[in-house]
Amino acid sequence: MRPTYLTEKSISDFIAMALAEDIGDGDHSSLASIPGDAQNQARLLVKGDGILAGVELAGYIFNAVDPTLQVEVLMQDGETIKYGDVALTVKGKAQSILTAERLVLNCMQRMSGIATYTHHLTDLIKGTGAKLLDTRKTTPNFRIMEKWAVVIGGGHNHRFGLFDMIILKDNHVDYAGGIKEAIVATQRYLQEKGKDLRIEVETRNLDEVKQAIETGGIHRIMLDNMTPEMMREAVAMIGGKFETEASGGITETTIRSVAECGVDYISVGALTHSIKSIDLSLKAYKL
Repeated sequence: MRPTYLTEKSISDFIAMALAEDIGDGDHSSLASIPGDAQNQARLLVKGDGILAGVELAGYIFNAVDPTLQVEVLMQDGETIKYGDVALTVKGKAQSILTAERLVLNCMQRMSGIATYTHHLTDLIKGTGAKLLDTRKTTPNFRIMEKWAVVIGGGHNHRFGLFDMIILKDNHVDYAGGIKEAIVATQRYLQEKGKDLRIEVETRNLDEVKQAIETGGIHRIMLDNMTPEMMREAVAMIGGKFETEASGGITETTIRSVAECGVDYISVGALTHSIKSIDLSLKAYKL
């Protein structure tokens, strides 16, 4: 099922802004060197190994640039790719292919890198019951595509932004005067505003976990930067009353031991802020 943030409008709005940034008052390189009526074709070549992401988006981009372009998808989002694979071909007006080229590649390379790393980490926690989450550590104005790539890679999306879920992090707690104060103020705010939002509270030690449990009225407790031993004790204290989420500096070398602590979720900011893009290129070819 497609995530709710992926609407026809959200996708078209993103593409319109990205094309405006890149094209400005015209793709003068293509307009100057290629006849307006020239027809050609190109294929998207894979130059790395991983998980493909962004093919569906590429179709939207080509269509936005020129609805007469013909795109043939040869590999689907989520498929395993290797060096030398051809993900898609595009045929039509040469100027249009060239104008769309860089936006297609920029999106697909980064999305494929995210999907690849997400798939890798998901494999590492397979069988534990823990689910892998992304975070808000995303590229401004590209979050929609980065979170889409996480889903394609087999991960799960955390909240999309500040508006669709409440997370009371360490600074919120400190500014509010404590765990209980932050939760009570949030509950009052939601009641006054008539909003139905899930509440998660970040905890840094077992005392804060205890305070969150005793205050109640929340949905999830985040266990931030805790050792596996402390995490297991926290999970036991919570006893299934609330969802649990591990967070903070989790890497591929530690994620399995974290998952085995019994947490429901593991959030990893590196899914979107520290990935290596998959090398792709769009090359002209003759039939």
